Amino acid sequence: MSLPTTSVAGESVPTGRPAALLGLREAVLLIVGVVIGAGIFKAPSMVAQMTGSPEWMFGAWILGGAISLIGALCYAELTTSFPSAGGDYNFLSRAYGRSVAFLFGWARFSVITTGSIALLAFVFGDYLHQVVPLRAGGMAIGPTVYALAVIGVLWAVNARGLRAGASAQSWLTVMEVSGLLLIVLAALWLVVGPSSAAPAAAPAAQAAAGAPSMSAFGLAMVFVLLTFGGWNEAAYISAELKDARRNMVRALIYSIAIITLLYLLVTWAYWRGLGIAGMAKSEAVAADLLRVAFGPVGEKVIALLAAVAALTSINATMIVGARTNYALANDWPQLRTIALWDAGRSTPANAMHLQNVAAVLLVGLGAWTGSGFRAMVEFTAPVFWLFFLLSGLSLFILRRRAPDAERPFRVPMYPVLPMVFCASCAYMLWSSLSYVYSQSLGGLNAAWIGVGVLAIGGVLLLLMRRASPASPAAV
Repeated sequence: MSLPTTSVAGESVPTGRPAALLGLREAVLLIVGVVIGAGIFKAPSMVAQMTGSPEWMFGAWILGGAISLIGALCYAELTTSFPSAGGDYNFLSRAYGRSVAFLFGWARFSVITTGSIALLAFVFGDYLHQVVPLRAGGMAIGPTVYALAVIGVLWAVNARGLRAGASAQSWLTVMEVSGLLLIVLAALWLVVGPSSAAPAAAPAAQAAAGAPSMSAFGLAMVFVLLTFGGWNEAAYISAELKDARRNMVRALIYSIAIITLLYLLVTWAYWRGLGIAGMAKSEAVAADLLRVAFGPVGEKVIALLAAVAALTSINATMIVGARTNYALANDWPQLRTIALWDAGRSTPANAMHLQNVAAVLLVGLGAWTGSGFRAMVEFTAPVFWLFFLLSGLSLFILRRRAPDAERPFRVPMYPVLPMVFCASCAYMLWSSLSYVYSQSLGGLNAAWIGVGVLAIGGVLLLLMRRASPASPAAV
């Protein structure tokens, strides 16, 4: 039986629903790629400054991996019990209704996902501009030009289909991990190379430091958990993963284990090459390490590594981000055009195009306003952690509301581990609120940005509900 077709950009395409095309390897590489970004090139110096000793510094990274693993176990139950291309949107809709889910989908589309793509594109552009400067009329146009170019190239790749996007993700993640291992090799070179004596003695020369204060260690954990952020994006491929009942659990656990090991190795490399005091005062810890190991060429190398990390995260975000828009559009008849699923390419075609158009517009906005755009995206962190907390709490709600639902995987030590995860999300929500409340943008308290995003979504929700009071379609 042939599939129904519809037209996309003048081309007749078969429509359908998500199909299981991704294997365990592709899932692991996608999760690793979306998590490891430019943060690992900056956050370790902040964590070293706030913890003050190697023991507490490494403890913070180990704790971050443990908390992420607990969260992954919670998501493993949710995704295997309720697989959907909508990921968190599906959990929120089942637990709280489509109004809360709509606000999440709106926030994710308007700022969280599209803003992340745009910001990561600028990160890519900034670092590539350091390697290959691009100027016009005395102005540095490289960051903007490269940002637009990378979105365009990855847009074209993912428009070809899920297999093309996943293949690109696999290669990019391998390059990214290889770059991190190069940082580790740089530290090893300092230990065993011809000039090993002075650098190798740096960690041992540090005076013993006492335990950091609770507030200092808590702030260090904020940066650690932000660097681990993104593993939950695995939920958006739960309907497209082969043998999802087993492979989703494996993909999450393997990914967190790989990421934690890489972060510990890279942090060890920074510490071994620079010492705890050198890490704490460094503004660009990875660049400083490679400069010590390889001289000025190290700065060019680290710029390329950071660019590859940004590129990898952009591609992964494009893949998973569009699936939220697809799931949301299935719930609202007015958005049925966005709900197209191109069965031939296994992509939410129109949702992806809409997402990438918005990202391009945000790049233009960022080039025009400068840091104001970056602040707008960063200050929506409380919105992200609010919905992340609600997703964690949905595990308890759905256990009670759907006790007979088939659960191929159940979180061990329930309800203790889910409570730990939710408490971590609540702490991150409080921390991000505290930070945002102390900042200002254009003379206004930055906390109003997140409120404004949700308020606009609320207005749109009222308009949508008036036009479509009917019950939502199944996703």
